[in-house]
Amino acid sequence: MVSSIDRPLDLLNLSKGQEVLVYLKGDKQFVGTLLAFDIHINLVVDNVKEIQNGEIKRSLGLTFLRGDTIICISPASTALK
Repeated sequence: MVSSIDRPLDLLNLSKGQEVLVYLKGDKQFVGTLLAFDIHINLVVDNVKEIQNGEIKRSLGLTFLRGDTIICISPASTALK
């Protein structure tokens, strides 16, 4: 899988339809299924749950996350283990 990643957005393309963990400014963390993104790294994520202190704080459902608030995006399968 790693060999098919030549550019940063390639990882996001491979993560479409998969769970991702998103870290935002202000110590916010969200996990959900990545549906879409654009060149500004604005994300559309479904089944979103806000994570606080390693536990689910609340469910948000379908959510738009603005790219300029994002610090890090990681495939959830590797980030939550």
